Amino acid sequence: MTAEEATDLDQLLDEQIAYYRVAAPEYQDHALPYGGGDELSAALDAFHPTGEVLELACGPGLWTRQLVRHADHVTAVDASPEMLALAARDVDGDRVRFVRANIFDWRPDRRYDAVFFGFFLSHVPLERFASFWAIVADCLAPDGRVFFVDDGYRTADELIEGEDSTTIQRRLTDGSTHRIVKVPHQPADLARRLAACGWSVTVTQAPGGPFYWGTGRPA
Repeated sequence: MTAEEATDLDQLLDEQIAYYRVAAPEYQDHALPYGGGDELSAALDAFHPTGEVLELACGPGLWTRQLVRHADHVTAVDASPEMLALAARDVDGDRVRFVRANIFDWRPDRRYDAVFFGFFLSHVPLERFASFWAIVADCLAPDGRVFFVDDGYRTADELIEGEDSTTIQRRLTDGSTHRIVKVPHQPADLARRLAACGWSVTVTQAPGGPFYWGTGRPA
């Protein structure tokens, strides 16, 4: 990657953070028009994320509430203070530590028994895929595990640079438009990409909707 390409990518990621900051009040209004959420929640319960748990890109705390039911303690990280405020409002804070940070620049101050991220992996540029998973590995205690859920859903209107591009455009209810990253991973391809990065992860397609989940650990 050239210096110019790296600068352009950093700018895109800054725009992505800005989008989620302004989108926080209406985040729930943009839920996908598909079922399948129950399967994802059931898979996370079956994963049973106990002990010290790290949640990356916690957003408004929808998954944080479920993690707290299993974990001794949750560290929830997000780049948007607006999202963190929503999460803190709706989640019992006695066993949750909220951290504002850009995940691509952040480094953990401890190791965790489990790392979780919901609907974030598809917003990781392919150019940062390997380095992101290196961060995840640094977060895990020995025998630590990872679990994630996501989707590859993109509408025709979002594909402002064509279907082959991972840059899309999202529109908010006020009519404003924002560029973000959206990588349409397919489960089998994603598992192979992770194996090439030194991970042993099983990626499962949810029976309803465009959702998938993954679970595993460093190989």
